[in-house]
Amino acid sequence: MTQIDLNNPFVLGALGLAALVAILLMITVRAALKSARLAEPLAYQLNALGQRVQALGEGQERLSGGLSHVSDAQAKAQAHMLQLMEHRLAQVQNQMTENLQGSARRTAQSLGELQQRLTAIDKAQDNITKLSGDVLSLQDILSNKQTRGAFGEIQLNDIVTKALPSDSYSLQSTLSNGRRADCLIHLPNPPGPIVIDSKFPLEAYEALRRAKTDWELNEAAKFLRTTLRKHIKDISEKYIIEGETADGALMFLPSEAVYAELHANFSDIVREGFTARVWIVSPTTCMATLNTMRAILKDARMREQAGAIRRELGLLYQDVDRLGTRVENLDRHFNQAAKDISEIKISADKAGKRARRLDNFDFEELAPDAPSLVGNDPKA
Repeated sequence: MTQIDLNNPFVLGALGLAALVAILLMITVRAALKSARLAEPLAYQLNALGQRVQALGEGQERLSGGLSHVSDAQAKAQAHMLQLMEHRLAQVQNQMTENLQGSARRTAQSLGELQQRLTAIDKAQDNITKLSGDVLSLQDILSNKQTRGAFGEIQLNDIVTKALPSDSYSLQSTLSNGRRADCLIHLPNPPGPIVIDSKFPLEAYEALRRAKTDWELNEAAKFLRTTLRKHIKDISEKYIIEGETADGALMFLPSEAVYAELHANFSDIVREGFTARVWIVSPTTCMATLNTMRAILKDARMREQAGAIRRELGLLYQDVDRLGTRVENLDRHFNQAAKDISEIKISADKAGKRARRLDNFDFEELAPDAPSLVGNDPKA
């Protein structure tokens, strides 16, 4: 058996070296065990952090999809509303354009018709002048009252049909009292429908023309006054009906000569006609009066068109008002969505900062008791 010489310095050195190696080995093992214990909570923290980062990423993806859906819905709603507004405005514009074009055509047509009627008036005036200058021929033609009545009605019908639109008058119209008017002009209220009745006091006028002496002249004048007063009274009682017709009527004299004689020498009869609201007209003055009535009818129809335009503008105003309200609601929704997006961005930024701080955290600086604290708090 080999004995160790403890007095030998080499042996002592070898033994010391072996002991030092054993001590270093023990220290190394203890350090490894300590590092293992420290790494265990660190691995747990890293695992939990990874799960939270993954959940945050999934939440951001869902948030991005929701925002895209909201943005698409808002864009579609805005496009639909703009399309409706453009369609409505186009309809109103087309209708107004059609109305203006129709008014222009009617105005041009009215001017052309007026020119034709003025030409017809000139021709009628020439014919009337010739007719009034030949009293004997007139006497031969109008030899009885029935013929005279037919002549006056025909001349009145001719003047009315040339001066007024066909839907603005009625010939031989029967009133509520059973009386038949030669012509009824449908004027708007006021003044309302007005009657034109033809009268031809030819016999009294001829007696006045044939008078040789003062006595005959006075008698013929009395006869003419009596005849005209009767005509005025008949027209006033038969053709002025309260609530149905205008408060006046027209007596048509189909002879310019009779009309001129009446205004020249029988002004008292004319004034009595004014008092009874019966206005005496000749072919020429009747045409002028009917042209005035035509202007009244045209003005009334233009007012009706203006009323229709005002109604359309009122509807357009309501549409624009509703559009403004809906735009305000849409703007409020946009502002709320923008606010929500801003708050979501703030939360995402905070989460990102916290994740970066955890990622850069130096676990070497943890105190020895840190693992037990972290392990007891799963929300750390």
